[in-house]
Amino acid sequence: MKPGSDDTSAVREAPIAPPTYRSQPIRSWATHERPRERLYAHGASALSDAELLAVLLGSGSAGSDAVTTARSILSRAGGLGRLLSEAGELPPISGFGPVKRARLMVALELARRALSEGLVDLPRIDNPRDSAEYLRARLVHLRHEVFACLFLDTRHRVLAYEELFRGTIDGASVYPREVVRACLRHHASAVILAHNHPSGVAEPSAADLDITRTLVDALALMDIRVLDHLIVGHGDPVSLAERGLMQRTVAP
Repeated sequence: MKPGSDDTSAVREAPIAPPTYRSQPIRSWATHERPRERLYAHGASALSDAELLAVLLGSGSAGSDAVTTARSILSRAGGLGRLLSEAGELPPISGFGPVKRARLMVALELARRALSEGLVDLPRIDNPRDSAEYLRARLVHLRHEVFACLFLDTRHRVLAYEELFRGTIDGASVYPREVVRACLRHHASAVILAHNHPSGVAEPSAADLDITRTLVDALALMDIRVLDHLIVGHGDPVSLAERGLMQRTVAP
């Protein structure tokens, strides 16, 4: 097997252009230029990534206002997606200490749980694409490859999400026996497989197809259906079910 920025960020509307910031404490700026006041007046979509991060962090670093500090952190981290997904793993960054790292990690987890609530609230998953947004949010920004499962009951309602295997940027070893055990542990009757391609290219590899068919066969022996295998990269996840690539290799 071989996650990118949210495509919606490219169309984010900003009704008020962000001001040109100066090297002065934010409290000395004009009220309409301060990120928090702009947030109240125009909504979160009007703020840049650096402004949003500055509001979340709450303060800057020595000799640097919060927005300048936020820009520096984003640059050092390699972008907002990397920062949010790996806040706890990044090397030391000036102005980004344990407290601020904790705030980011909490913000990301809250967002994930909000997405999870929406997924669980679905009456059922009739189309595996119903789960694509959630799985993409969980996997798209990771630098290493992760293989995960979304476990479903007999009515295709969500039981649980679990990351089963982690690898390097080159791949992750997936053990069918462990996938079967996880399905049985969650009492799943169906499962949606997912993994990310850190390169951003979501096209399935030969290894992806091989492990998919192996898992379809192994889980069928336990009367557990594999509804889909979603591959997460830049853009929309690739669905192997939509491409007709989920066939069993062993006759039922």
